Amino acid sequence: MKGINFTDVVEYLGTVAFAISGIRMASRKHFDYFGAFVIGFITAIGGGTVRDLLIQKEVFWLTSPSYFLCTLIGMFMVIVFKRIVIKLDYTFFIFDAAGLGLFTLTGIVVTLDAGYSMFMAIIMGTITGSVGGIIRDVLINELPLVFREDIYATASIAGGLIFACMHFFNAPYILTQIVTIISIILIRVLVVRYSWHFPSFKDNNSKF
Repeated sequence: MKGINFTDVVEYLGTVAFAISGIRMASRKHFDYFGAFVIGFITAIGGGTVRDLLIQKEVFWLTSPSYFLCTLIGMFMVIVFKRIVIKLDYTFFIFDAAGLGLFTLTGIVVTLDAGYSMFMAIIMGTITGSVGGIIRDVLINELPLVFREDIYATASIAGGLIFACMHFFNAPYILTQIVTIISIILIRVLVVRYSWHFPSFKDNNSKF
Protein backbone atom coordinates (compact mmCIF):
# COMPACT_ATOMS: atom_id res chain seq x y z
CA MET A 1 0.00 0.00 0.00
CA LYS A 2 1.82 3.09 -1.26
CA GLY A 3 0.92 6.71 -1.80
CA ILE A 4 2.57 7.98 1.39
CA ASN A 5 3.52 11.37 -0.01
CA PHE A 6 -0.02 12.04 -1.17
CA THR A 7 -1.36 10.87 2.19
CA ASP A 8 0.97 13.27 4.01
CA VAL A 9 -0.35 16.16 1.92
CA VAL A 10 -3.91 15.07 2.65
CA GLU A 11 -3.15 14.89 6.37
CA TYR A 12 -1.64 18.39 6.45
CA LEU A 13 -4.55 19.84 4.49
CA GLY A 14 -6.97 18.09 6.82
CA THR A 15 -5.14 19.50 9.83
CA VAL A 16 -5.44 23.05 8.52
CA ALA A 17 -9.11 22.55 7.58
CA PHE A 18 -10.12 21.07 10.93
CA ALA A 19 -8.03 23.63 12.83
CA ILE A 20 -9.90 26.43 11.06
CA SER A 21 -13.25 24.81 11.87
CA GLY A 22 -12.27 24.54 15.53
CA ILE A 23 -10.97 28.10 15.71
CA ARG A 24 -14.11 29.28 13.94
CA MET A 25 -16.27 27.63 16.61
CA ALA A 26 -14.07 29.00 19.40
CA SER A 27 -14.46 32.52 18.00
CA ARG A 28 -18.24 32.21 18.33
CA LYS A 29 -17.73 31.49 22.03
CA HIS A 30 -15.41 34.53 22.34
CA PHE A 31 -12.28 32.52 23.19
CA ASP A 32 -8.98 34.40 23.27
CA TYR A 33 -6.25 33.56 20.74
CA PHE A 34 -4.60 30.93 22.95
CA GLY A 35 -7.89 29.22 23.73
CA ALA A 36 -8.87 29.26 20.06
CA PHE A 37 -5.51 27.73 19.12
CA VAL A 38 -5.99 24.94 21.65
CA ILE A 39 -9.49 24.19 20.36
CA GLY A 40 -8.24 24.25 16.76
CA PHE A 41 -5.33 21.94 17.56
CA ILE A 42 -7.48 19.46 19.50
CA THR A 43 -10.03 19.43 16.68
CA ALA A 44 -7.26 18.65 14.21
CA ILE A 45 -5.41 15.93 16.14
CA GLY A 46 -8.14 14.40 18.32
CA GLY A 47 -9.39 11.75 15.92
CA GLY A 48 -5.94 10.70 14.75
CA THR A 49 -4.71 10.44 18.33
CA VAL A 50 -7.53 8.06 19.29
CA ARG A 51 -6.91 6.05 16.11
CA ASP A 52 -3.19 5.65 16.80
CA LEU A 53 -3.83 4.59 20.39
CA LEU A 54 -6.37 1.99 19.28
CA ILE A 55 -4.13 0.45 16.61
CA GLN A 56 -1.12 0.66 18.95
CA LYS A 57 0.83 3.02 16.73
CA GLU A 58 3.06 5.89 17.80
CA VAL A 59 0.86 8.99 18.06
CA PHE A 60 1.48 10.88 14.85
CA TRP A 61 1.78 14.46 16.12
CA LEU A 62 4.32 13.63 18.85
CA THR A 63 7.07 13.06 16.29
CA SER A 64 6.66 16.17 14.15
CA PRO A 65 6.05 19.89 14.75
CA SER A 66 4.23 20.06 11.41
CA TYR A 67 0.81 19.71 13.00
CA PHE A 68 1.42 22.63 15.34
CA LEU A 69 2.53 24.61 12.30
CA CYS A 70 -0.60 23.63 10.37
CA THR A 71 -2.72 24.85 13.29
CA LEU A 72 -0.79 28.12 13.34
CA ILE A 73 -1.44 28.49 9.61
CA GLY A 74 -5.14 27.94 10.27
CA MET A 75 -5.02 30.53 13.06
CA PHE A 76 -3.25 32.99 10.77
CA MET A 77 -5.87 32.48 8.05
CA VAL A 78 -8.71 33.11 10.49
CA ILE A 79 -7.06 36.31 11.76
CA VAL A 80 -6.11 37.67 8.32
CA PHE A 81 -9.38 36.72 6.63
CA LYS A 82 -11.52 37.35 9.68
CA ARG A 83 -14.34 39.02 7.76
CA ILE A 84 -14.78 35.97 5.54
CA VAL A 85 -13.99 33.14 7.95
CA ILE A 86 -15.83 34.36 11.04
CA LYS A 87 -18.69 36.46 9.71
CA LEU A 88 -19.94 34.03 7.07
CA ASP A 89 -21.81 31.09 8.58
CA TYR A 90 -21.00 28.65 5.80
CA THR A 91 -17.23 28.83 6.35
CA PHE A 92 -17.41 26.44 9.32
CA PHE A 93 -19.31 23.93 7.20
CA ILE A 94 -16.84 24.22 4.31
CA PHE A 95 -13.74 23.57 6.39
CA ASP A 96 -15.42 20.94 8.56
CA ALA A 97 -16.60 18.98 5.50
CA ALA A 98 -13.13 19.21 3.96
CA GLY A 99 -11.51 18.06 7.18
CA LEU A 100 -13.93 15.14 7.46
CA GLY A 101 -13.15 13.92 3.96
CA LEU A 102 -9.40 14.39 4.22
CA PHE A 103 -9.03 12.82 7.65
CA THR A 104 -11.33 9.89 6.92
CA LEU A 105 -9.06 8.95 4.04
CA THR A 106 -5.96 9.40 6.21
CA GLY A 107 -7.41 7.11 8.87
CA ILE A 108 -8.21 4.42 6.30
CA VAL A 109 -4.75 4.51 4.73
CA VAL A 110 -2.86 4.57 8.05
CA THR A 111 -4.88 1.63 9.37
CA LEU A 112 -4.36 -0.44 6.22
CA ASP A 113 -0.64 0.34 6.27
CA ALA A 114 -0.55 -0.93 9.87
CA GLY A 115 -1.81 -4.31 8.64
CA TYR A 116 -5.44 -4.17 9.70
CA SER A 117 -8.45 -5.31 7.68
CA MET A 118 -10.53 -3.09 5.44
CA PHE A 119 -13.40 -3.34 7.94
CA MET A 120 -11.21 -1.95 10.72
CA ALA A 121 -9.82 0.67 8.32
CA ILE A 122 -13.32 2.03 7.68
CA ILE A 123 -13.99 2.18 11.42
CA MET A 124 -10.69 3.93 12.10
CA GLY A 125 -11.29 6.29 9.20
CA THR A 126 -14.60 7.27 10.75
CA ILE A 127 -12.96 7.75 14.15
CA THR A 128 -10.19 9.85 12.61
CA GLY A 129 -12.70 12.06 10.85
CA SER A 130 -15.22 12.42 13.66
CA VAL A 131 -13.66 12.25 17.13
CA GLY A 132 -11.79 15.57 16.92
CA GLY A 133 -15.09 17.33 16.32
CA ILE A 134 -16.69 15.50 19.24
CA ILE A 135 -13.94 16.66 21.59
CA ARG A 136 -14.18 20.20 20.20
CA ASP A 137 -17.92 20.39 20.78
CA VAL A 138 -17.65 19.01 24.32
CA LEU A 139 -14.95 21.53 25.22
CA ILE A 140 -17.01 24.47 23.95
CA ASN A 141 -20.15 23.14 25.63
CA GLU A 142 -22.06 22.20 22.48
CA LEU A 143 -23.98 19.03 21.69
CA PRO A 144 -21.54 17.14 19.40
CA LEU A 145 -22.49 17.44 15.75
CA VAL A 146 -21.99 13.69 15.32
CA PHE A 147 -24.79 12.94 17.80
CA ARG A 148 -27.40 15.24 16.31
CA GLU A 149 -29.89 14.37 13.58
CA ASP A 150 -27.42 15.63 10.97
CA ILE A 151 -25.74 12.92 8.86
CA TYR A 152 -22.05 13.26 9.72
CA ALA A 153 -20.15 10.12 10.70
CA THR A 154 -22.30 8.20 8.22
CA ALA A 155 -20.65 10.24 5.46
CA SER A 156 -17.29 8.86 6.62
CA ILE A 157 -18.62 5.32 6.57
CA ALA A 158 -20.04 5.82 3.07
CA GLY A 159 -16.71 7.19 1.89
CA GLY A 160 -14.95 4.20 3.43
CA LEU A 161 -17.25 1.81 1.59
CA ILE A 162 -16.52 3.62 -1.67
CA PHE A 163 -12.79 3.27 -0.95
CA ALA A 164 -13.25 -0.46 -0.24
CA CYS A 165 -15.20 -1.04 -3.48
CA MET A 166 -12.66 0.78 -5.63
CA HIS A 167 -9.81 -1.02 -3.89
CA PHE A 168 -11.53 -4.39 -4.46
CA PHE A 169 -11.82 -3.68 -8.19
CA ASN A 170 -8.16 -2.57 -8.35
CA ALA A 171 -8.87 1.04 -9.30
CA PRO A 172 -5.78 3.29 -9.44
CA TYR A 173 -4.81 4.04 -5.85
CA ILE A 174 -4.51 7.81 -6.21
CA LEU A 175 -7.88 7.91 -7.97
CA THR A 176 -9.40 5.84 -5.15
CA GLN A 177 -8.13 8.30 -2.56
CA ILE A 178 -9.34 11.36 -4.47
CA VAL A 179 -12.79 9.89 -5.13
CA THR A 180 -13.11 8.95 -1.45
CA ILE A 181 -12.38 12.51 -0.30
CA ILE A 182 -14.70 14.10 -2.86
CA SER A 183 -17.49 11.63 -2.09
CA ILE A 184 -17.47 12.42 1.63
CA ILE A 185 -17.44 16.17 1.02
CA LEU A 186 -20.22 15.83 -1.57
CA ILE A 187 -22.36 13.80 0.83
CA ARG A 188 -21.98 16.51 3.47
CA VAL A 189 -22.89 19.19 0.92
CA LEU A 190 -26.01 17.31 -0.14
CA VAL A 191 -26.98 16.65 3.49
CA VAL A 192 -26.86 20.35 4.31
CA ARG A 193 -28.36 21.47 1.00
CA TYR A 194 -31.39 19.20 1.23
CA SER A 195 -31.63 19.00 5.04
CA TRP A 196 -31.29 15.23 5.13
CA HIS A 197 -31.20 13.79 8.63
CA PHE A 198 -31.85 10.70 10.68
CA PRO A 199 -34.93 10.45 12.90
CA SER A 200 -34.26 11.36 16.52
CA PHE A 201 -35.69 10.18 19.82
CA LYS A 202 -38.41 12.40 21.25
CA ASP A 203 -39.96 12.46 24.69
CA ASN A 204 -42.41 9.77 25.75
CA ASN A 205 -45.40 11.73 24.48
CA SER A 206 -44.06 12.04 20.95
CA LYS A 207 -43.54 9.62 18.10
CA PHE A 208 -40.15 9.08 16.53
